[in-house]
Amino acid sequence: MKKTLLLVSILFIAFSCKKEATKEDIVRYASTISQDELKEHLYIYASDEFEGRNTGDAGQKKAVEYLKKEYETLGINSVIEGNYFQNVPLSIVKTPTVTMSVNGKSFNYFDDYISMTAAASGTIAATEIIYLGYGIDDDKYSDYTNLDVKGKIVIVRGGEPKDASGNNILTGDKKASKWSNGRQAISAKRNAAKKNGAKALFFMDTNLFNWYSKSYKSRDERGGSNRLSLPTKKDADPEIYHFLISQKMGEAFVSDINKSTKVATIATKFEMNFTASSKSKPSENVAAIIKGSEKPDEYIIISSHLDHVGINADGVVYNGADDDGSGTVSLLEIAEAFKTAADKGHGPKRSIIFLHVTGEEKGLLGSRYYTDYDPLVPLTNTVANLNIDMVGRIDPKREGDRNYIYLIGSDKLSSELHNISEEVNKEFTNVVLDYTYNDENDPNRFYYRSDHYNFAKNNIPIIFYFNGTHDDYHKVSDTPDKINYDLLENRSRLVFHTAWELANREQRIVIDLATEEE
Repeated sequence: MKKTLLLVSILFIAFSCKKEATKEDIVRYASTISQDELKEHLYIYASDEFEGRNTGDAGQKKAVEYLKKEYETLGINSVIEGNYFQNVPLSIVKTPTVTMSVNGKSFNYFDDYISMTAAASGTIAATEIIYLGYGIDDDKYSDYTNLDVKGKIVIVRGGEPKDASGNNILTGDKKASKWSNGRQAISAKRNAAKKNGAKALFFMDTNLFNWYSKSYKSRDERGGSNRLSLPTKKDADPEIYHFLISQKMGEAFVSDINKSTKVATIATKFEMNFTASSKSKPSENVAAIIKGSEKPDEYIIISSHLDHVGINADGVVYNGADDDGSGTVSLLEIAEAFKTAADKGHGPKRSIIFLHVTGEEKGLLGSRYYTDYDPLVPLTNTVANLNIDMVGRIDPKREGDRNYIYLIGSDKLSSELHNISEEVNKEFTNVVLDYTYNDENDPNRFYYRSDHYNFAKNNIPIIFYFNGTHDDYHKVSDTPDKINYDLLENRSRLVFHTAWELANREQRIVIDLATEEE
């Protein structure tokens, strides 16, 4: 009889452990995300001790050790067996040694041109160049139409075409498109030239050149550069030579470059000798995992970036409390909430990866390394990415309820993800979801400016959580005393609840909105 009762008791306990979590259970786990613990973490993580967490520097190394210790304390395993760190092999791109002449006239680095890519050492001798006006290649307008530029030198100018009313042809209004919007124009025109097979691109934009040349020269005079680069992939096309140039050099190539946008092939004697220079500066992503109980080979990735911009020339620390200390500590608290649930027998059905990426401030490098070079789990098995970058402050430009968050990207790839996000918020957190920056025509283009984008470009549905910028953005005044911890708590709980639903629903979300472009 006693044996029978014992067996019944064991079966009862086993059955109880397998019970689905109730709403009350889920709310209780979310409540472990607290203002006090967020604040405690952030006052450490965004302290002067971490020296602004500049990618690859001593302060960033302290940051990853802190994160590792926290996951060890929580009892959350590493993704890589025995190692929480994914090594990211970055290099400092130093000022190259370059000699350059156009029609026998020599030009000088910093005064007339600067290199914008980590191109390999090499030489070019050409007898003609192709002037491509704005250098745009878009469905609505292209300077490359019916033109073969493979292996050629291409010259372009700043700006974009306008109609008779003064509206930009590409946007249909006065707003600038990516083709003339600051640094986005630099990458857009480079990518177009590279896609069409050009060997070198010279981009004349006086304002951009003056700003970048001054900045690059200042760095060089201080003994180096903080430009970082990932290694060239073995199967990748070589990087093209890409230069920002002065008006003086632009006119040496094309005498009327400031007046004409007419595409032309121009006889030109051009010579260049380019010697690249770089120095290894390795960094690390931090990755921890709670394995799924039923679908362990399907993954939800919650991410934030662990780096910031370091110390200024006067030795003052950029603490980066909001950017992205807020996202980092939010991720730690979310991880603790999931671990609490798992310890109570309510572990997620799908695996959850807590991913802290490096080098976001240097060009989304850590996340790009993860997606493009060394995914720790198959991208095809990655259900969604929830990215948290700056969630502790209030945008002074925003009007209305302070309990808000900007949501970006939830409807770009999966309508189901967007609907889940909305429903979860209504049920649990009641944050005002503001989609201002989700607009395709948003000139800030935030969708392309944080780590989620490297997942989105691989057709992985994403949500980017963001409070907007403020007067302390990228300044030494971004300190933990200015964080709104009540908002940080509620926003973190929103991410937790969304991740919980994605991890525990019966079917993985469907990708129904992907386009070839994305």
